[in-house]
This record gives sequence, structure tokens and C-alpha cells, in this order.
Amino acid sequence: MKRILHVAARDFVAIVATKGFLIGLLAAPAMGAAFVVLAPILFDDSGYRIEGEYGVIDPTGRVLSEMEAALDPDALARERAEDIRRNLDQMPEAVRGMAGDAVRQSLDDDGGPPPEVRLTALAATMDVEAAKAWLTAEREGAQRKALIVIHPDAVRGSGPAGELGAYDLYVPPGLDDRDLGFMYRTVREAIVNARVAAHSLERAEIEALLRVPRQPSTTIGPDAERQTVAGLNEFLPLGFMILMFIGIVSGGQTMLVSTVEEKSSRVVEVLLSAVSPMELMAGKLLGGVAVSLLTIGLYLAIGLALLASFSLFGLFDPWLIPYFVIFFLIGFFVIGSLMLAAGAAVNDMREAGQLQGPLMIVVTVPVFLWPAISRSPDAPFAVVMSYLPPVNTFAMVVRMASTQPPPWWEVWLSIAVGLASVAAAVWAAAKVFRVGLLMYGKPPDLRTLLRWVRAA
Repeated sequence: MKRILHVAARDFVAIVATKGFLIGLLAAPAMGAAFVVLAPILFDDSGYRIEGEYGVIDPTGRVLSEMEAALDPDALARERAEDIRRNLDQMPEAVRGMAGDAVRQSLDDDGGPPPEVRLTALAATMDVEAAKAWLTAEREGAQRKALIVIHPDAVRGSGPAGELGAYDLYVPPGLDDRDLGFMYRTVREAIVNARVAAHSLERAEIEALLRVPRQPSTTIGPDAERQTVAGLNEFLPLGFMILMFIGIVSGGQTMLVSTVEEKSSRVVEVLLSAVSPMELMAGKLLGGVAVSLLTIGLYLAIGLALLASFSLFGLFDPWLIPYFVIFFLIGFFVIGSLMLAAGAAVNDMREAGQLQGPLMIVVTVPVFLWPAISRSPDAPFAVVMSYLPPVNTFAMVVRMASTQPPPWWEVWLSIAVGLASVAAAVWAAAKVFRVGLLMYGKPPDLRTLLRWVRAA
């Protein structure tokens, strides 16, 4: 046991003490922090002004006047104030209470300067092709950015069923999407207002009838009630699955690379003069799992700190952490031992990729299956995946972090299945590791590996 710990400590220090490991360990948190800081700068629209000239062909005689009313500066100011109020109403009450003025100012700044759009009324009988020439003609002054052709039946329907028309929009090449979005909103609002006026209705009354505010839901637990946090039920399963994926894949690949390098440089022959192949493999597994635990421990601490900063830590079940560690260790020993066997069986990294590929596919499968498992954790598919090694560790962690955690006996049954898979994987990997460590030449195929397992 002492020699196994020496090998584990050697591998742990050799990996952790490198600059590459420290850079890789801190790269993800640093990139996340940089995105939080730079995103408001990179995606800032506060300096963009919507401006230009819109040509309008309006055979109805009603839409153009509504567009002019919608583009009035006072109307635009009222619309922006209404958008700010609507956004504030959708925010949690705690955010509005603590930083209401700051949030209001931020939303106001995000709207950018008020639009400067001039409408030009074109003849209702004007040919569309001639109007297109008006749009593309070179001129000085405000740029012509749109030709809007209102359908004759856009306000009052035609035909037996009274179908309503819409409009056609023509724009020059290279127009910004923000301009397009503004055009769509403006024309839509103008047509709706024209329809309402044509039927002698009041727009405010209609909107009041259609307005049903979205009310926050309340989650009722056995001990207390709390306001439901949107997105948290999807974030937790995904976060735990990604954390397990990062720990297993990074640790397994590190052990594979180190084994291939030691074998190709003949360092392994020196190591085998001091320890047995089984002691070397066990030491590498312990060293690799220590490195991975250090990595996911840091990321887990950052995640818990973020939950605490947003006052969401009380919504997190602390029992998820020890169970996550248990399933992580099971998954790591299964995949890690097979990675070590693959590294011992080949001579260089090019050959290792052929054996590593199937293992990576197995580990990647849960990434694509997590939505189905998370949304229906009690479905037969999710239950079957919970007992199917080696993806059972991922599936059970996702189920435990979902809104409907499985009963305790299912969790421990999955742990028992996982422990059995660890024993089987380590047993098979140890035989391949023992034979392949000193084998050189042509890389083995699957049949050869199975023969090593039976013969060793």
C-alpha cells in the first residue's frame, strides 16, 4: 500500500505542479468572469440609433397616419417607459427592491437613443417596381432604408371569410437586424391600430381584456414553502452532469497520456523495477482521481458561492454533494481504469486515439440524453439508464438533481451496480495493463485485448 501511495503522490505532484494544469484549472472560471465583465460592453446597443427614410405605399389610407403617430417622439417615450415597467414587473421582487432605480436606468440605457425616422408617402397607385427604384436610387441626406407596401385588404378583410392582408417589406442590402426589428414592430402596431379604429374599438380596452400577468409559482415542500426559481430545475442537473463529465474526461485523458509517454520513453521499465504492474496501475488511479477531485472541488465551490450570492443556496439540497462524489468516484474508476488499459496497450498517442474513441463516445452519450432524463426522471427510459453501466452514474446524478428525486433504494441499487461495474472494469483493465505495459510493436485489436484478458 505504501508503494501505491508513493506512485499516487508522484503522479499527483507531476500533474498539479505544472503550469498547464494551473492554467487549465483556472481557465474556465476566468473565461466566465471575463464574459460577465465584457458581455455588457460587447453587446452594448446604447449607442446605436435607428434612422433613415421609409417609403410607404398605403392604398388603405389608414396605416400611414398610424405609423406617423407611432413614430411621434412622445409616443416612443411612452412605449419605452411601458417596456421598462413590463421588464421590471417580470423581475423578482428582491431585485426590484434592492436596485430598482439602477435596473430602471440600465434598461433605459439599453434602449439607445430615440429613433429618427422620416416617412415618405408614395402614391397609392405607384407601381412596385418603380418604388423599388426609389429605394435604390442614390441621393444625399437620410438613407432610404425601407419600402413598405401595405396590402389593400390589410385593414378591412376581403372575400367571404373576411381574410385580412398584411404588407410587403423591401430593404437595401446590409441592413442591420435592429433596423429590421424596429420596422416589423412599427408596421405591425400601425396596422393593428388601423384595424381597431376601423371597427370603432378601443385599443386600450382590448389589451386590458387580453392582458393576463404571469404570476410566480410557489413550490410547497414538506417543511416550508418557497417561490419557484425559473431555470434552477434545469440548471442543477445540467451543472452536475457537466461537472462529472469534465472530471472524468480530463482525469482519464491525463492518465492515458502519462501512461503512453512513460511507455514510449521506457520510463515505465524503471518504475516496474520498484513496483508491480498492479501497484503502478492502482497508484495512477489514485493520483488521477485526486487531481480530478481537486478540479471539480474548485468548480463546485464556485457554483455554490454563486448560488449563495443570489440567495438561492437554500434551494439546494446539501445531500447532493456526497452522493455526487460517490457516483463520480464510480464513474472515474470505471472509465479511468479503461483509459489506463488503453494507454498501456499502445505505443503512441495516434494509436491511443483508436482505443480512446469508443470510451469517449460512451461518456458523451449522457450529455445528449440529459434533457429526457431530467424532464421525466421517473420514466422507464431514465430508470433503465440508472442501472446501465457506465452511464448509470450520470443518469442517477441527473435524476437526483431533478424535481423528482428517486427513492433511496433506487439510488443505492444504482451504487451497487456501479461498484460491480468498477470491479469488472478494474479486473479487465488490470489484465490488459499487465500484459500491454511491456508490449511493443503492432497495436492490439479488440480480439487481441480479449485474449489478453483471458490469458493474463
